[in-house]
Amino acid sequence: MIIGFIGFGKVSRTLVELLKSDDISFITSAENRSPKTMSNIEKSGIEVLDTFKDVACRSDILISATSPKNALSVAERYGKYAKGIYLDLNNVSPDTASKINEAVDNLVDGAIIGKIDSGNPILYLSGEDAAELLFLNDFIQTEIISANVGDASMLKLLRSTYTKALSALLIESAEIAKSNGLEDEFFEMLSLTEGDDFKEKSLSRINNTLKSSKRKSEELEEIINYFDENELIMVRAALEKLSQYRP
Repeated sequence: MIIGFIGFGKVSRTLVELLKSDDISFITSAENRSPKTMSNIEKSGIEVLDTFKDVACRSDILISATSPKNALSVAERYGKYAKGIYLDLNNVSPDTASKINEAVDNLVDGAIIGKIDSGNPILYLSGEDAAELLFLNDFIQTEIISANVGDASMLKLLRSTYTKALSALLIESAEIAKSNGLEDEFFEMLSLTEGDDFKEKSLSRINNTLKSSKRKSEELEEIINYFDENELIMVRAALEKLSQYRP
């Protein structure tokens, strides 16, 4: 089996490590990739093709793990060449998932819940062809939500409304505590009710959010665009906060 990647960030790199099997080989392309991505591809040791069109044509499973902003354009450009499963793992809205479904055959809507490199992430899937990916359960916990494309994206979006708003609040609170010389005491106090590992998890969440503020801002924008009839006071505030850290 050949698994191809469009996009080769943390998700793709980690999946290569998780899905180790003599029966699976991986391919991607260096087409228009940044030096950082090129370095990641070289470290992974997977086969590199000239173009993403070549990757799409050769893959039994084509995985799109780029960004919410690029998910649809990637599907429209390369999905037509994919003859096997097209697995979209981007944090997109159900509306975007529906548009991707129109652009490609055999779409499976995917959501990775939990940090991909945590050792115990869960892959949620929806779509009529989702059952064809249940073999992944041998490598990563895999659950099928439904046969409806968009259901995985909806749950992913709802989760993001909570986690990203919480991250923005945590960043702001920690910054104020630090400016007043009370950062350690702040986390120690919260640990009394939130658990002994709260500080470690919080600092990891803050660091991860700040490092990927551009992508997380795009995800918040996707949430706001989709739930445009809802007030979303906290989500809008989180976007304003994270926008301060975008490169």
